[in-house]
Amino acid sequence: MTPDPDPPTRSSAPSARPATVPLATEPEEPTEPSPPEHDAPPPDLTAGEHGGRHRTHRPWSARRLPAALVASVVLVAAGAALIDVVAVRAGRPAAAWRRHLADELATRPVDDVWMLTGAAVAAAVGIWLIVLALTPGLRHWLPLRSPAPGLRASLDRDGAADLLRDTAMRVAGVSKARIRVRRHHVKARADVRFRDPHQVKDDLTTALDHERDQLALARPPRIAVRVRQRTH
Repeated sequence: MTPDPDPPTRSSAPSARPATVPLATEPEEPTEPSPPEHDAPPPDLTAGEHGGRHRTHRPWSARRLPAALVASVVLVAAGAALIDVVAVRAGRPAAAWRRHLADELATRPVDDVWMLTGAAVAAAVGIWLIVLALTPGLRHWLPLRSPAPGLRASLDRDGAADLLRDTAMRVAGVSKARIRVRRHHVKARADVRFRDPHQVKDDLTTALDHERDQLALARPPRIAVRVRQRTH
């Protein structure tokens, strides 16, 4: 008997594990770098930054009193004429005031004094109504700067004058101050008890200019300062 050959060594035996071949992958296309993200702008701007982007207008008056007067006159005249016309249609005689008015309009010439007076009054009323319709009114209110176009605020002239007067009284040397605020200018008059009037005027002008800027008016008025020396 011939002996069996030696079993094959571990290194010479074929491996039962199949060889793994790496799968070929398609080369990735180079991607372009995304643009850097910009920071979102702030949602709200301050009043100073946004104030120059829109225009602040004066508030408009409702014109309730003129509208009520004109509506009342028209209503009374139209109602009286309508009642008289209905009465005439019902078989009753026309009112005396309407017959007299019709006779006067038919007999008086155009250059009559009363005709000219009536025409002048009617023209004046018409011009007055047109002016009221085209002007905002509320001249006693000063518009303020606003952070948004749809937001409006106003300051009363008397309130602005009180604030400026309190500022003037805090200036050293000023014993009395009078402030008048208008749409485009402010007149300030002060009495000086001590210190040099020129120095007091300079300090007063600086203080009033600073306080005017703090009011945030849409159209800051010019300030004119006058001082006078008081010794008694």
